[in-house]
Amino acid sequence: MQPQPTVIEGTTHHGKPCRVVDNTGEIDAQELRVVLEALIAERRFGLGGLSAAGGNTITIGEPVLSHAQFGDKLYRLLLFPYELRIESF
Repeated sequence: MQPQPTVIEGTTHHGKPCRVVDNTGEIDAQELRVVLEALIAERRFGLGGLSAAGGNTITIGEPVLSHAQFGDKLYRLLLFPYELRIESF
C-alpha cells in the first residue's frame, strides 16, 4: 500500500501558488512548512534556465536534483518551477 503524500502549499513572492509534496508521507508537516518557507524566502520557486553539465544548451523548467536528510533518513529532492517533490532515496 502506497503512503498518502503530504502536501504543504504556499504562495511565492510573485503571487504564484507553490508547494512541497512529500511522496513518502514520512516527514513531519511542520518540517515541510519550514522547508517551503525557506524556498520562498530564497526565491527558489519560478522558471529558471539550467545548463546540464555545463553544456551550451539551456533547458527551462528542468528540475533541480538534490538530497536532504530528515531525521536519520536520506531523501531525494526534485525542485520543479513551483513544486518541491520529496521521494525515498
